[in-house]
Amino acid sequence: MELDQLDQIAAAHLEGYLVRKDLVRTFARQFPVPTYVVEFLLGRYCASTDPDEIEEGLEIVQRQLESRTVRAGEEELFKARAYKNGTVKLIDLVSARFSQKDNGYVATLPSVQLNRVRINDNVVDDNERLLTGGFYAEITLEYDSLIAEEKGDAFGIKDLRPIQLSKRDVLDDLAEARKQFTSQQWKDFLLRSIGLEANALSDRAKDANLLRMVPFVERNYNLVELGPRGTGKSHLFQQVSPYAHLISGGKATIAKMFVNNASGARGLVCQYDVVCFDEVSGISFDSKEGINIMKGYMESGEFSRGKESIRADGSMVFVGNFDVDVEHQQRVGHLFGPLPPEMRDDTAWMDRIHCYLPAGMCRK
Repeated sequence: MELDQLDQIAAAHLEGYLVRKDLVRTFARQFPVPTYVVEFLLGRYCASTDPDEIEEGLEIVQRQLESRTVRAGEEELFKARAYKNGTVKLIDLVSARFSQKDNGYVATLPSVQLNRVRINDNVVDDNERLLTGGFYAEITLEYDSLIAEEKGDAFGIKDLRPIQLSKRDVLDDLAEARKQFTSQQWKDFLLRSIGLEANALSDRAKDANLLRMVPFVERNYNLVELGPRGTGKSHLFQQVSPYAHLISGGKATIAKMFVNNASGARGLVCQYDVVCFDEVSGISFDSKEGINIMKGYMESGEFSRGKESIRADGSMVFVGNFDVDVEHQQRVGHLFGPLPPEMRDDTAWMDRIHCYLPAGMCRK
């Protein structure tokens, strides 16, 4: 693959941070993990422009994805490997909850259908997002036959490594590299980083796609994106970054979104940069109080439960589909029509929205 000018500038000043997007497509949909998991592994083993190094890294990534991702029907195979060998490594969406019965935490690993996995308290303390939906991680799963004989939970998490960028000085490196790009080149580079080729987009479409990224970098930014189906509205929040959490339909609880009064565990808005409500027309809170807390949080970035006032930085994004074309929607209602009743006719909620993005302006 021949590098264009933009790639050459990036390769010269962002060594170790680059992933070739054509390599990502090599593994796209082959394995049951989001795109950012593949990019994480490619960034570790293929962060180079040398063809030989890339080829060697690709073989490692292929082996790891084949041996550590659990396909449908392979659940018992991975459990058997842990039983025979003592441990097995896998990549999975791990979450945890407090168990009063066990007087401690237990983890859930959905890909191997285990919902009572031993996990040390200090692992949960160091990774609080385990308690609010979890995250993808590289996991060493162990099997303890002695505990099994005592009728306990034989499976346990021996080691856990979150899949995310771990360098703390990354912003300094990016700021220094930014000086080498013109404004237009930097825009194109950002779009390329999420898998879009800027040359195929109009200036308006570029700006619309960049606007989708604002909630990741602006605290407490509230965005609504409504439009036709198939415009990739949720892709950015589900596939590209581990710092966003996607809620798809169903009920949203106060405990999950904000804080659990019983345990004191902070909710999604405290743990993620962005909380995205997908198919927002089907979203509802478990009580009317939930909408009121949300409105207060969207206004000030704070919410109160009990005696404590809690501040959080998480942005909120609401995405949904028009069942009719926009012109017809405007004739029969207004552009907030696809939202649930608690939101679409509440002017106080509308006042807290910073941006309304028509999804038709973006390319999938």
